[in-house]
Amino acid sequence: MPGCPRLSCVEDDYERFVGERADALLRYGYLLTGNPHDAADLVQEGLVRLRGAWSRVRRKHDPERYVRTTMTRLHVNIWRLRRREQLSWDLPEEPVTDVHDDGSVWKVLETLPKKQRAVLVLRYYEDLSDAEIAEIMGISRGTVRSQASRALDKLRATELASLESTR
Repeated sequence: MPGCPRLSCVEDDYERFVGERADALLRYGYLLTGNPHDAADLVQEGLVRLRGAWSRVRRKHDPERYVRTTMTRLHVNIWRLRRREQLSWDLPEEPVTDVHDDGSVWKVLETLPKKQRAVLVLRYYEDLSDAEIAEIMGISRGTVRSQASRALDKLRATELASLESTR
């Protein structure tokens, strides 16, 4: 922008990016977490970190990929800190349906542990290679493949069981 002070242009670029991609990032966060509140927290933290690195990222990298990678790493780190799922027998009073689909994808993904869920989201939603997933999650490519295999086996077994129960 001619005549635009340097700092103002940087702010405008960042705000434009957030305005254009926030909904897509929220959907991605929801696929990772299955919870709109946790998804919003991941997006917010990812965007805060992007803002701190904006001048570097916008010149050398894809800002959206940077935020998605940050969100995935934060999600995996939370999982590592907890080391296991925290199951609750209490059901919410109303189902959450504020993501832009009918929730069927989440119903399938929520049956998986967080690490397996993250691998499937990165592989099939983000269309990343095993090497890229391994780099993002900080695990080996073999672990990516084994986690994906276990997740798909579990989903197949769940689907088979539900088909047999309807007979």
